[in-house]
Amino acid sequence: MDFFNNLHFDDPLFNMAIVLVAGIVGGELFALVRLPKVTGWIATGMLLRQLCLPGMDTSVETNALDKFLPYMNFVLGFIAFTVGASLYLASLKNTEKRIGLLLLGEATITPILVAGVMFFLGPLVNPEMTTNPAILLAAIAIAGAPGTTVLVIQEARARGILTRTLLAAIGLIDMVAVAVFVFVSTILGDQLGWNHALQGVAIQFGVTFLIGMCCALIAIILTRTIVSPAFLGPTMVAVVLGAWGAAAGFGTSGGILACTFAGIVLTNLRHDMVRAGEAYLTSIGGVLFALFFTFAGMKLDFTQVPKALGLVVLYFFARLVAKWLGAFTAMSLAGVTKNVRNYLGLALLPHGGVAVGLILLVENENSGFNDEVKAIVTTVGLAALAINQLLGPSATRISLLRAGEDHKDRPRLLDFLQEHRIIVGLEGDKDAVLKRLTSLLYSTTPMTIPQQEFLDSVTERDKIETTCLGSGLMIPHVILEEVEENEVKGVLGLSSKGLDLGAPDGRVVHAVLLLATPEAERVRHLEVISAFATAITKDINLREQLYHARSAAHAYDVLHAEDLEDLNYFLEDAQERAGIIAE
Repeated sequence: MDFFNNLHFDDPLFNMAIVLVAGIVGGELFALVRLPKVTGWIATGMLLRQLCLPGMDTSVETNALDKFLPYMNFVLGFIAFTVGASLYLASLKNTEKRIGLLLLGEATITPILVAGVMFFLGPLVNPEMTTNPAILLAAIAIAGAPGTTVLVIQEARARGILTRTLLAAIGLIDMVAVAVFVFVSTILGDQLGWNHALQGVAIQFGVTFLIGMCCALIAIILTRTIVSPAFLGPTMVAVVLGAWGAAAGFGTSGGILACTFAGIVLTNLRHDMVRAGEAYLTSIGGVLFALFFTFAGMKLDFTQVPKALGLVVLYFFARLVAKWLGAFTAMSLAGVTKNVRNYLGLALLPHGGVAVGLILLVENENSGFNDEVKAIVTTVGLAALAINQLLGPSATRISLLRAGEDHKDRPRLLDFLQEHRIIVGLEGDKDAVLKRLTSLLYSTTPMTIPQQEFLDSVTERDKIETTCLGSGLMIPHVILEEVEENEVKGVLGLSSKGLDLGAPDGRVVHAVLLLATPEAERVRHLEVISAFATAITKDINLREQLYHARSAAHAYDVLHAEDLEDLNYFLEDAQERAGIIAE
């Protein structure tokens, strides 16, 4: 009898096992009805909260989830690091305009619209809504959910301009949210004015940037001197832990920012290290995310909804409309394709960890806000967050599907022609064109031979026999001897008005495809040339769309369109047709 009386079920590892198994089952059940697994994990967490299992009481007095806070912080830091690592400047070429406009829209349209709706309509629904909570909720509305977004993209196996924009922007949007929140909360909370608010933003970002940069530089030094390649992955984990812990140690609330900055610095100084870290954790990514999002679901309390149901619904729809309008306006100004313009805003609906952190900052006893403001921000913010966490992943998944980017990450013949390796408005004579495209190739693609040597080889090859194939197409190319890479590399330059490059058919050249192919990929090299030449010659519609593409993003959409499998076919489909894959 004493044995049973002494039983305890509050051991953290035992509790984590229960939550993990429950989350896995919930995710699989949701997947069966074609809903994102992350939605199932969150819903499972909310169910576990209601069950109040031994050792997992989530009441304010005995919040058992606090003991898992270090784990939650690590996964959130890893998500932030991954988002920062996606900001590889060389691969973001041609995205600057639309990312800049999107961030501007998030910093202006989203908070202004949400604040206006909550300020003017909020009091009609609930008299407790005043100016301060309306402004704070508007700042919190900017924040997204990098972890949820990245996970849905991975699960959907998405690829395309919308996916690329989403991955590049989601971390920066959270930075904008933190900046706006620190700014307005400083003004509202301590009444010291604009100068003090700007100083608060500068200090927050400055300190976290230095922390992230130092952690990244230390990792680089260690891997170049002591740490072997086998431990690149664990070193990346240490960067995440160190950046988050140092940010907390310096008294900032910017653990997310510090990890994001660490990812940005590392990916641009040593891109191979970041990929090693991501590969290291990929094998256990399912465990990390299933547990994290199930815990996140346990933190969300739907019992708060009835207390301010009207305000919650108003805030949810105000944020939804603001996100869509901000993204639609930004993408319209950027001149992107209709699919990206129409669906990017819906894909930004998820609301996650940064929003929770900002709400907790309002709750802090040193925030300077009275109990009424704290209560309404916490109640409305967390209740709307619960709704967003459930509906947001599905909204992102629907956006990817409607944009035609769902399940597009399978290898295709022209995968090397990503947006950052395409330029429009190409000008100059043949020498200038080849020099410009060689420069683009070397700025966006790792190459082993010297740039000038490569350019000389391309030029000499074209002098021996012209690489102008007629119908406005030119494909200068080089077969690289004695290189270890086993992939075709290339860039594409487009000229709407056409260039006089001495084509045999006397026509101007509109498209110049520069290829660099290892000897081992000579067959693939010939496939690329053949497919391109055949498609350009036979498909007038494709030729006109490609030659007169308004932007690199437009050209990418043309080349990677769903119905263009004769040119840019899926490699596995080609292998099946050739009988390479066994029945």
